[in-house]
Amino acid sequence: MAGIIIVGVDGNSTSMKAARVAAELAKATGRTLRVVTAFGEDKTEKVAIGNDEWFLSTADEAERVAQRVAEELKISGVKTEYSSALGKPADVLLEEATKLNAELIVVGNVRMQGLARVLGSVANAVSHNAPCDVYIVKTDG
Repeated sequence: MAGIIIVGVDGNSTSMKAARVAAELAKATGRTLRVVTAFGEDKTEKVAIGNDEWFLSTADEAERVAQRVAEELKISGVKTEYSSALGKPADVLLEEATKLNAELIVVGNVRMQGLARVLGSVANAVSHNAPCDVYIVKTDG
């Protein structure tokens, strides 16, 4: 069965919980898992050591996070893809889901309790604006 499941990751343990659940869902349903990382601003910094120079950017780092998670989840037998994009996490997930005609977005429930719930969360924004189904994983404990 064709289709895409999207999960957002940022490298922390709670997003990895959501990513593992998303991988299980993708594998069980024969769908492709798209691992997405958002970054807030594209900064580039030059690092020089001796005669060598390197350029480090937030865009490259975000891409590496998405790639690392996708490769880790691929070991379980699920087909994975990855990407990164400039923007707020909820906006990036929603845009990716729309662009790819995704069937499901998987997010964690971080910041859905207490004062943070009033101020907003990725899960809240995604669940209210998604062009597809949303699965909210309990990642807070």
